[in-house]
Amino acid sequence: MTISVAVSGASGYAGGELLRLLVSHPAVTIGAITAHSSAGSRLGELQPHLHSLSDRLIEETTVENLAGHDVVFLALPHGASADIAAQLPDTTLVIDAGADHRLSDPAAWEKFYGSAHAGTWPYGLPELPDHRELLRSARRVAVPGCYPTSSLLALTPGFTAGLLQPEDVVIVAASGTSGAGKAVKAHLLGSEVMGGMSPYGVGGAHRHTPEIEQGLSLAAGQQVQVSFTPTLAPMARGILTTATAKVMPGTTAEQLRDAWTAAYDDEPFVTVLPEGQWPATKAVLGSNYANLQLAFDEHAGRVIVTCVIDNLTKGTAGGAIQSMNIALGLPETAGLTLQGVAP
Repeated sequence: MTISVAVSGASGYAGGELLRLLVSHPAVTIGAITAHSSAGSRLGELQPHLHSLSDRLIEETTVENLAGHDVVFLALPHGASADIAAQLPDTTLVIDAGADHRLSDPAAWEKFYGSAHAGTWPYGLPELPDHRELLRSARRVAVPGCYPTSSLLALTPGFTAGLLQPEDVVIVAASGTSGAGKAVKAHLLGSEVMGGMSPYGVGGAHRHTPEIEQGLSLAAGQQVQVSFTPTLAPMARGILTTATAKVMPGTTAEQLRDAWTAAYDDEPFVTVLPEGQWPATKAVLGSNYANLQLAFDEHAGRVIVTCVIDNLTKGTAGGAIQSMNIALGLPETAGLTLQGVAP
């Protein structure tokens, strides 16, 4: 079985990561490689690490260039995917790495993104309860945001098991600078970022807040209230998420650990580390893996869960390819077995 794949937004970080993984996928042939402002350039000028694709020319991102492939990945800015996706055939598997089709609440979309809601697609985080069934044979998939990926992996088992209270959920996450995209921004210059950390999107202003609440609320079967604060870390890639929630009265540390291990014991890409070992972003660098650890703070009556992912791999491109594999009936791990890189 050979699958033809097109990748839009190939000049950006997410598009480049998709291509890095797809070149090693045993069932994939890479077709059109597209972008907007860089159309006509050699891919090697913009993504010099993609050696086997360096002589490929970047085409313009148009429906004509993307059509005719079995799978189209849209790694475009938020708000740019919906029009293109609507013009592609229903038989094409379209996987949107942007935010356009993640939220189910039109009001939340309009509040945080400021445009008309484009509709809701199956959510590409297979580790969530029942989500694999939604992805099987799907022809439209919305890839989660990188912060929601780590946040939902961190807390979903507790809400699914009924062990956590839905109010006063607090999540603080540190991300590498690649999460902000490849466009030149003064506050992301090396001299601005090196040697320090800074918060942004404080006070419930970050666009991923409603997405995190949406996923946790589905797991809990009731509305979950989240306070989310992202921070910028002096590294290129990776996310360290620390998520805390109050536990239900009478909950024990053993019950908490049992819930998380039961949720992830059979997952190929998510590991609950042995007690005493805490996650580090370096351990998942360049891989589709997520490492977690939890602790029960009895004094505060809260569970604390840390989760690390590579924001470009498990948080974007790896999750997109994992979803493609499920939708097409391929082995879920195909093209995604690369281990982390150390040191």
